[in-house]
Amino acid sequence: MEQNLTLPELFGSMLFGERIMKERLSKSTFQAWKKSVSNGTQLELSAANEIAEAMKQWALEKGATHFTHWFQPMTGVTAEKHDSFIEPVGDGTVVMEFSGKELVRGEPDASSFPSGGLRATFEARGYTAWDPTSFAFVKDHTLYIPTIFCAYSGQALDKKTPLLKSMDEVSKQAVRILRLFGDTETKRVTAQCGPEQEYFLIDKQLYNQREDLKLTGRTLFGNKPPRGQELEDHYFGQLKPRVSEFMRDLDNELWKVGVLSKTKHNEVAPSQHEMAPIYTNANLAGDQNQLTMELMKRVADRHGFHCLLHEKPFAGVNGSGKHDNWSLGTDTGKNLFNPGSTPAQNARFLLFLAAFVKGVDEYQDALRTTVASAGNDHRLGAQEAPPAILSIFLGQELDGVVQSIIRGKEFHEAGKKTLQVGIDMLPPIPQDNTDRNRTSPMAFTGNKFEFRMLGSSQSISGPNIALNTMMAEELRQFADRLEGQEDFQSALQELLKETFTAHERIIFNGNGYDQSWVEEAEKRGLSNLVSTADAIPHYIDQKNIDLYVKNGIYTEEEVMARYRIHVENYCATISIEAHTMDDMIRRQILPAVSSFAAELCRRMGDLKAAEVPVVYETRTCSHLAILTDALLEATEELEKHLSEVPEIPEEAMRYFRDVIVQDMVQARDAADRLEAITDEKYWPFPGYSRLLFSE
Repeated sequence: MEQNLTLPELFGSMLFGERIMKERLSKSTFQAWKKSVSNGTQLELSAANEIAEAMKQWALEKGATHFTHWFQPMTGVTAEKHDSFIEPVGDGTVVMEFSGKELVRGEPDASSFPSGGLRATFEARGYTAWDPTSFAFVKDHTLYIPTIFCAYSGQALDKKTPLLKSMDEVSKQAVRILRLFGDTETKRVTAQCGPEQEYFLIDKQLYNQREDLKLTGRTLFGNKPPRGQELEDHYFGQLKPRVSEFMRDLDNELWKVGVLSKTKHNEVAPSQHEMAPIYTNANLAGDQNQLTMELMKRVADRHGFHCLLHEKPFAGVNGSGKHDNWSLGTDTGKNLFNPGSTPAQNARFLLFLAAFVKGVDEYQDALRTTVASAGNDHRLGAQEAPPAILSIFLGQELDGVVQSIIRGKEFHEAGKKTLQVGIDMLPPIPQDNTDRNRTSPMAFTGNKFEFRMLGSSQSISGPNIALNTMMAEELRQFADRLEGQEDFQSALQELLKETFTAHERIIFNGNGYDQSWVEEAEKRGLSNLVSTADAIPHYIDQKNIDLYVKNGIYTEEEVMARYRIHVENYCATISIEAHTMDDMIRRQILPAVSSFAAELCRRMGDLKAAEVPVVYETRTCSHLAILTDALLEATEELEKHLSEVPEIPEEAMRYFRDVIVQDMVQARDAADRLEAITDEKYWPFPGYSRLLFSE
């Protein structure tokens, strides 16, 4: 551990957190900052100046020479522009300066970031504005200041701005509901989450020999190795020393900047691992997950690894996801998805549960679009991740309560007395009342919902924006209906029965991998948007646009912009993969196979001259020739189709899915079969056995 610090001393040592702020700021400025965070009010310039000075002095003590406004454009990764603290004083010397104005606002060039048509390329001005709810930190001798990013016109060009708006709106509507239950203490409800991050570690030298990994993040070729994950011995297995050292180093780096890294273990596939943090608010969790992915790559490099965050870097073994554990918590310390131990707590819980169930059912397509990507298409429904069908898993006991409410019957609590289901006499609902269902896209896990469809490389902001907004809309409707009711208990009972009855179809506790569920889901009228090209058009369904606009999260123009960016990203990703595949086939695979075939032919001539049997050489040459011709034909077909991509983005998206992806499947099949019979010394890049078992 760095400089022999204890873990409590190390944790947050590079974070300008609340404890440091309290120590270094005047009481009035600290309180002004607290008020700004809790109420969303603007800081006075004098308070911002004091915070900036304290932040600068602290950062200088930590070795910082620069500062940057750290933001999250619609690329899915972070962006930063570094400025030094130095200011000339006129005598050839400099001083270190940092003002409140520089803290609060920056002005990076916005022209080269995706805007989805919100602005023309020549309109370069964009603004970053300090997010005081997310703490600054020092990394690489630079003070990182989390910020929002918007256009000169005020339109959001990032993922943080709409996330913060959605958190404000769900808080507002949740507080309305809590007032109905007599809660006068809660001032704010916070969306909370804990994203479990899966990833692969492979040897850096082997990574550098694979053009596909470097350009696309996944292997476009790879014959199945003799051993994959069949023995099931990697999951939770003993950490190899080199991996263990990486994980220890990663933990230290994360702890220094305040990331609550908690769990680490081997995942199912060879060379696959997982890191899970402790639950925190959704805004901070989004920032920290972006930082986590960045540090994973950096720390891996120090240990001779490369960290792969692609959803499916290797065919034939499990891909990587990111489970988003989402809930709502009050500023008084209550988890609103904790069933509780009293009838009043249970009634409140069931109302929030009903809102969630209704929201997922009504906005299942909107939720599906938030996890749609070219990478995730390889994973969803592939017998390793949830299917592409949205459903909610409640577990046997909680589902029993819901069914009793729907049917107006008695609830038989397992192993205990039978109770009539009524708001005032609900039995306690234990948190861990059921087994876990790893096939469910949205599983209730005791006091939260685990959204398991996210891809490992994506930002968690998009899915959490949708969850927050969906929940805010449903809670608004419930509050509008219940406020002013003379008989609140009866009105609540009626609302619960009506809601669970109308949206029962979204609840499914069975095996999501089974084909029978696909058929059952279709009968229930649930969506099955298998690919990104199927899902993304629903991003701009009028119902989904209205959801975001009504709740003040996006303007209609901002929704359309994000839709266009999703379409462009999908097309660009498949195009890059297809051109990379073509390049590797033409310049690496075909020449390598040809060289091997030439050697076999020479050997065949020598053996025939010596009157030695040449069965292996003859059959292998014949097989090589057939497969080489098949690969060449598939490649030429791919090249032809790449030259015919439609210009209209929506048509191009469908064309890439229906034509280019299928061409790539054909080319890969021939190439992988060639790999299986080609001498390893001729094959131009490392195969799966070396990549997956190189730790």
